[in-house]
Amino acid sequence: MERRLFSYIWRHSLGEQIRVLAVIAASLPFYFFALNLPKLIVNGPIQGDGFENGASRTYLTVPLPDWLGGGHLFGGFSLDQMSALFALSFTFLGLVCINGLFKYRINVMKGQMGERLLRRLRYELVDRVLRFYPARLKRTKPAEVASMVKDEVEPLGGFVGEAFATPVYLGGQAATAVLFIMLQNPLLGLVAVGVVSIQAFLIPYLRKPILALGRQRQLTARELSGRVGEIVDAAADIQANDTSNWERADITRRLGRIYDIRFEIYRRKFFVKFLNNFLAQVTPFFFYLVGGYYVLKGELSIGQLVAVIAAYKDLPGPIKELLDWYLEKQDAQIKYEQVIEQFGAEKLIDPALHEPADPAPLTTGIEVREATVADDTGARLLDAVSFTIPAGAHVALAGPPGGGKETAAALIARQANARSGHVLIDGQSIETLPQAATGRRIAYVGQDAYLFGASLKDNLLYGLRNQPRRPAERHGPAAALARARHLEDERAGNAPYDADADWVDYAALGIDDARSVDASLMRFIALSGLEDDVFRFGLQGRFDPDDAPVVASRLLQARALFKAREMSGDIDIVEPFDAALYNNQATIGENLLFGVAVGPAYQPHNLARNRTVSSLLDETGLGRPLFQLGRGIAETMVEIFRGLPADHPFFAQFSFIAAADLPYFEALLARLDAGQPSTAEQRARMLGLAFDYSEARHRLGLLDDRLRSMLLVVRRLFNERLPAHERSKIAFYDAAEYNEAASVEDNILFGRIVYGAPDAQARIQHILHEVIGELGLEDDIARIGLGFHAGAAGKRLTPSQRQRLALARALVKNPDMLVVNGALAVLDPHAQGEILKRVIAARAGKGLVWTLAPGQDSSPFDSVIAFEHGRIAGAA
Repeated sequence: MERRLFSYIWRHSLGEQIRVLAVIAASLPFYFFALNLPKLIVNGPIQGDGFENGASRTYLTVPLPDWLGGGHLFGGFSLDQMSALFALSFTFLGLVCINGLFKYRINVMKGQMGERLLRRLRYELVDRVLRFYPARLKRTKPAEVASMVKDEVEPLGGFVGEAFATPVYLGGQAATAVLFIMLQNPLLGLVAVGVVSIQAFLIPYLRKPILALGRQRQLTARELSGRVGEIVDAAADIQANDTSNWERADITRRLGRIYDIRFEIYRRKFFVKFLNNFLAQVTPFFFYLVGGYYVLKGELSIGQLVAVIAAYKDLPGPIKELLDWYLEKQDAQIKYEQVIEQFGAEKLIDPALHEPADPAPLTTGIEVREATVADDTGARLLDAVSFTIPAGAHVALAGPPGGGKETAAALIARQANARSGHVLIDGQSIETLPQAATGRRIAYVGQDAYLFGASLKDNLLYGLRNQPRRPAERHGPAAALARARHLEDERAGNAPYDADADWVDYAALGIDDARSVDASLMRFIALSGLEDDVFRFGLQGRFDPDDAPVVASRLLQARALFKAREMSGDIDIVEPFDAALYNNQATIGENLLFGVAVGPAYQPHNLARNRTVSSLLDETGLGRPLFQLGRGIAETMVEIFRGLPADHPFFAQFSFIAAADLPYFEALLARLDAGQPSTAEQRARMLGLAFDYSEARHRLGLLDDRLRSMLLVVRRLFNERLPAHERSKIAFYDAAEYNEAASVEDNILFGRIVYGAPDAQARIQHILHEVIGELGLEDDIARIGLGFHAGAAGKRLTPSQRQRLALARALVKNPDMLVVNGALAVLDPHAQGEILKRVIAARAGKGLVWTLAPGQDSSPFDSVIAFEHGRIAGAA
């Protein structure tokens, strides 16, 4: 990348810059005419110069030079005084509109050019990150890179359009205004030039320290961003080590440093602004004094003085903006240089190696010759090792932790670089092979494999998205819009690939199209031992029955079959939903709605604030008993929890009140005991406790049959009076319909589990598995489970689930060589052994490299390579 910002801008926007400059050049004559017209209007129609005794004046004559015979090419228009006033005034209005349109067009062109180049720059930065070598990536803080790509280059987009156009446009306007003033009176022109010269020299000089402070601010803000990212990533360790106050102190110190820098910037910036404004306002003083003197002496007309003042009124604007442009230029150059230092300091992977390709299968295997790998400190992780892994062989890498087996596994999968020696794949150096050769034919899964913030399915298919396989189907306006966007992508120098195309390599999965993807993925899920988790995710998942009406219908069959099986037992384990009955296992809020709230409007803590619910509570008289019920809950909770730590298990049992809310309710109870009335907000909070109460779960003895009967009346009235536009915010229970807002499991149960029933959960899971198996719903449940969102970096999954999913993702690629480098370290030895058996059986005829844990059985492998102290200790 170019070291100078202007070189980068000129290289990538030359044609657009020339077009903008052409428009600017075309606008300057109109700007000059607009400056000259006020003088013509004042001296002509207003003062009557040339209209004495009702005479007329001729405007817009076009004379011919003597060598063309003299005379006039166009005789112009002859106007009386009133007509001239109107004609010149409307001409001035027309010029104002034309100049405004010129400015609008110039700004739009500059904006588009800036955004296009900003898009190019951001793409290039991300592209360079994708071409970092592994050693460089280990030293890179993600938060700092994200801050640079997102925030630090943002101002550059605004400056790109201004880089050449602004000095030309504003300089042209300022020069035109100064030239006009000089033509009216040279002395006044010299005054204007003198003040402008002082501004041009003094203001940039005073702004240099501000630029240096801006550089410090940017660096400290970037460091803060990286530090905050570390705090988020290390939040669990911070809490485990009780170092949160140390982190607070560190953040306070950093924020204090940023505050000092920013305050100094403001102090200097506003002094410069004061000085600049002072110089701009002093000049009219000289105009009024000197210009007035010449008017009184008759050497300058009033029209000329008015025109000079009007022209100068437009001069400080361009001059100020030119000075601002200069500051912005310096600031942009600093930001650009800082970004380039971060992204361009070291050697990068050749972009040609990232071109899409379908590499040939691995035939002979991987050979390592005298390879040495060292860390950043120079310590040798591998020391001149040589070994061979034949294609299709199952090889174990053994040895003590840190002895070299982990580095060897990373080396053959291109996750580490050899300082000396060679790694050959099918006889070719790994350094010269395209990324497709290693990325497609070799699958690597390490202990810290990264999972994306997407569904399980998207994570599993990630390794199959190497290049567009089938174009996206678009027709009509959508196709035209896609072509326009593709053209804009090319202009911005972005990737020529369509992200909306189908990228999945179905052939690698052994299928023809997307219809069999889920079943194929479940085979690999089973190999990694994650199938029970996916099944559970499916039961807890939700889907729109309109998207899969057949599945919804079959789940209703499962509901009926489950009810029949459950009723055949000795003890009821599920209390079903019935519109005519109160469900004792559900909360008061659920019973009132008789459905599931969609969105926050009808959540228990908001029900009391709902106009329909509030009016029904007042009308039926249920509001006061519920308030007293909520008060009883609060009194009991305050009595039980007073003095208990926030992590006491009682808080989990009585989850409708949090530890942080106890002081609020304690104060509210004291207010009520003193006879003071409650506010609307306090009433809503107390009713919120009542709506979240379940007698079967919380067992406080606060709900009697009278209240249950009143709640059933309110339920009926609520259903009748709920406005039509509000009904979509609640998914009502209906025995004959699938409830899209409830989970799959809740739809099958169609009720609430009876609290206290012995072995209720185990019995329910047993019946669910039976029912789903009998109706052949396993694939449908799995499909819903594969849609489970893994969370940011897979953090919604347990460590065991993350490692199993990462292994399944590697298996999905169906690689010629699978490298498993401590990828199941969090699992117990028995679980690791079971997964290893399944993987070895599934990969018969395919290569496998597995780093063994200490004491792990090596007998299933064809050969074992032992490492110790970075050298090969033996092979068998």
